[in-house]
Amino acid sequence: MRASSMLRVFHREYTGRPLRVLWTLEELGQPYELTLMSWEEGSGEEHRARHPLGRVPVVQEDEGFVFESAAICLHLADQHPQAGLIAPLGTHDRALAYQWSIFAPAELEPPLIEAAIFADSDPERADKARKRFAVAAGAVSSALRPGDYLVGGSFGVADVLVSSALAFTARAGFAEVLTEDLEDYTARMSERPAYQRAREREAAAVAS
Repeated sequence: MRASSMLRVFHREYTGRPLRVLWTLEELGQPYELTLMSWEEGSGEEHRARHPLGRVPVVQEDEGFVFESAAICLHLADQHPQAGLIAPLGTHDRALAYQWSIFAPAELEPPLIEAAIFADSDPERADKARKRFAVAAGAVSSALRPGDYLVGGSFGVADVLVSSALAFTARAGFAEVLTEDLEDYTARMSERPAYQRAREREAAAVAS
C-alpha cells in the first residue's frame, strides 16, 4: 500500500470479525475509510467481486482486495513493523504470531458457531461443540500463563485475533465457559484505547 493511499474497509451491519481489522488499524494509528453495507448490498454482485462468498471484512488497497480477517490483520502488522504488533520475519515469535492468529478462526470459532446454531435444535451436538471449544480455550490459557500476552511478552496481532474470538462467547450465549484468566484477558484487551476507538468508529457507522 502506497503511503498516499488510504485503506478502505468493507463492513456489514451486526457482524463481529471486521472489528478486528478496525482494531488493528487503530493500534497502528493508520487512517482508513469504513464502508458499512446493508445485508442486501453485501450479498450483491458488486460486493461478490470483492469477496466471492459475499462476506466481510474485505479491505481495498491500491493493488486490489484482501479478505479473511486473520490474513488482513497479519498483513497490516507486516506493513507497519515499527508498531511492534508482530515479531521480525524468520523469528520463533513470528511463527507463534502466525500460529495463534490462525488458531483463532480454525479452532476457537468453529465450535462456538456450532454450539450457538444447535443450542435449541440439537443440544447434544451443541454440548459437544462447547466441550471442543473448552479444550481449545484451555490451550490459550496455558499459553498466557507466563505473562499477559500470547507472544513475546507484549501485545500483538495474535492478541487481537484470539481475544476477539474468545469474546464471541458472549454473542454465542455461553460466556460462562471462559475460565477466570481468560475472562481477565478478554477484559484487558477490550480496555485498550485502540479497541475502544474501533468500537466507537463501528457504532458511529451503524448509527449514521
